[in-house]
Amino acid sequence: MIIAGTDIESTGLSQEDGHRIVEICFRSYDSDSRELVDSYTTRINPKRSIDAKAQEVHGISIAELAGEKTWAEVAPLVQRQMANADLMVAHNMNFDGPFIAMELARVGLEIPSTEVFCTMKEARWATPLGKNPNLKELCFALGVEYDPSKAHGAEYDVDVMMKCLFKGIDQGAYTIPKLADVPRAIEAVA
Repeated sequence: MIIAGTDIESTGLSQEDGHRIVEICFRSYDSDSRELVDSYTTRINPKRSIDAKAQEVHGISIAELAGEKTWAEVAPLVQRQMANADLMVAHNMNFDGPFIAMELARVGLEIPSTEVFCTMKEARWATPLGKNPNLKELCFALGVEYDPSKAHGAEYDVDVMMKCLFKGIDQGAYTIPKLADVPRAIEAVA
């Protein structure tokens, strides 16, 4: 089975307000060997401003994106990454999944029927009061090194999230069901 860890950075939180993806990462692993088999990371020119709060989080400025490809140019590659995965994993799939799905639909591309798993939703055990943990809290709970100075870069976040996923599986904290048993596809969270 191919497991694709994914993360996005965006111009803001709501697509209803016209926000767009500015960075996306897919890192695909063989589920048996846990070896990286494919990696795709790119920045995207959103053709709009970035909210100050979003820029404060991810540190990406609109000036840095001026020469990057647009979503219409990278969307077919994103669609292919999703279609090649048996399972797509994100830390907050309820944000990343719908954002990616809506962006694909916006440029007229079909949303692959890829199964999904959320390392945040499935990790309420990681915090004392059972709240959904942020990635730093999840790393702490599983003993995975977390560097705040690198956080909120899509590739870094995917790397530590996948370390957490595999460590969580090894410790019995996460169970990746057989594909037929995975509760929803990306369309369901869109």
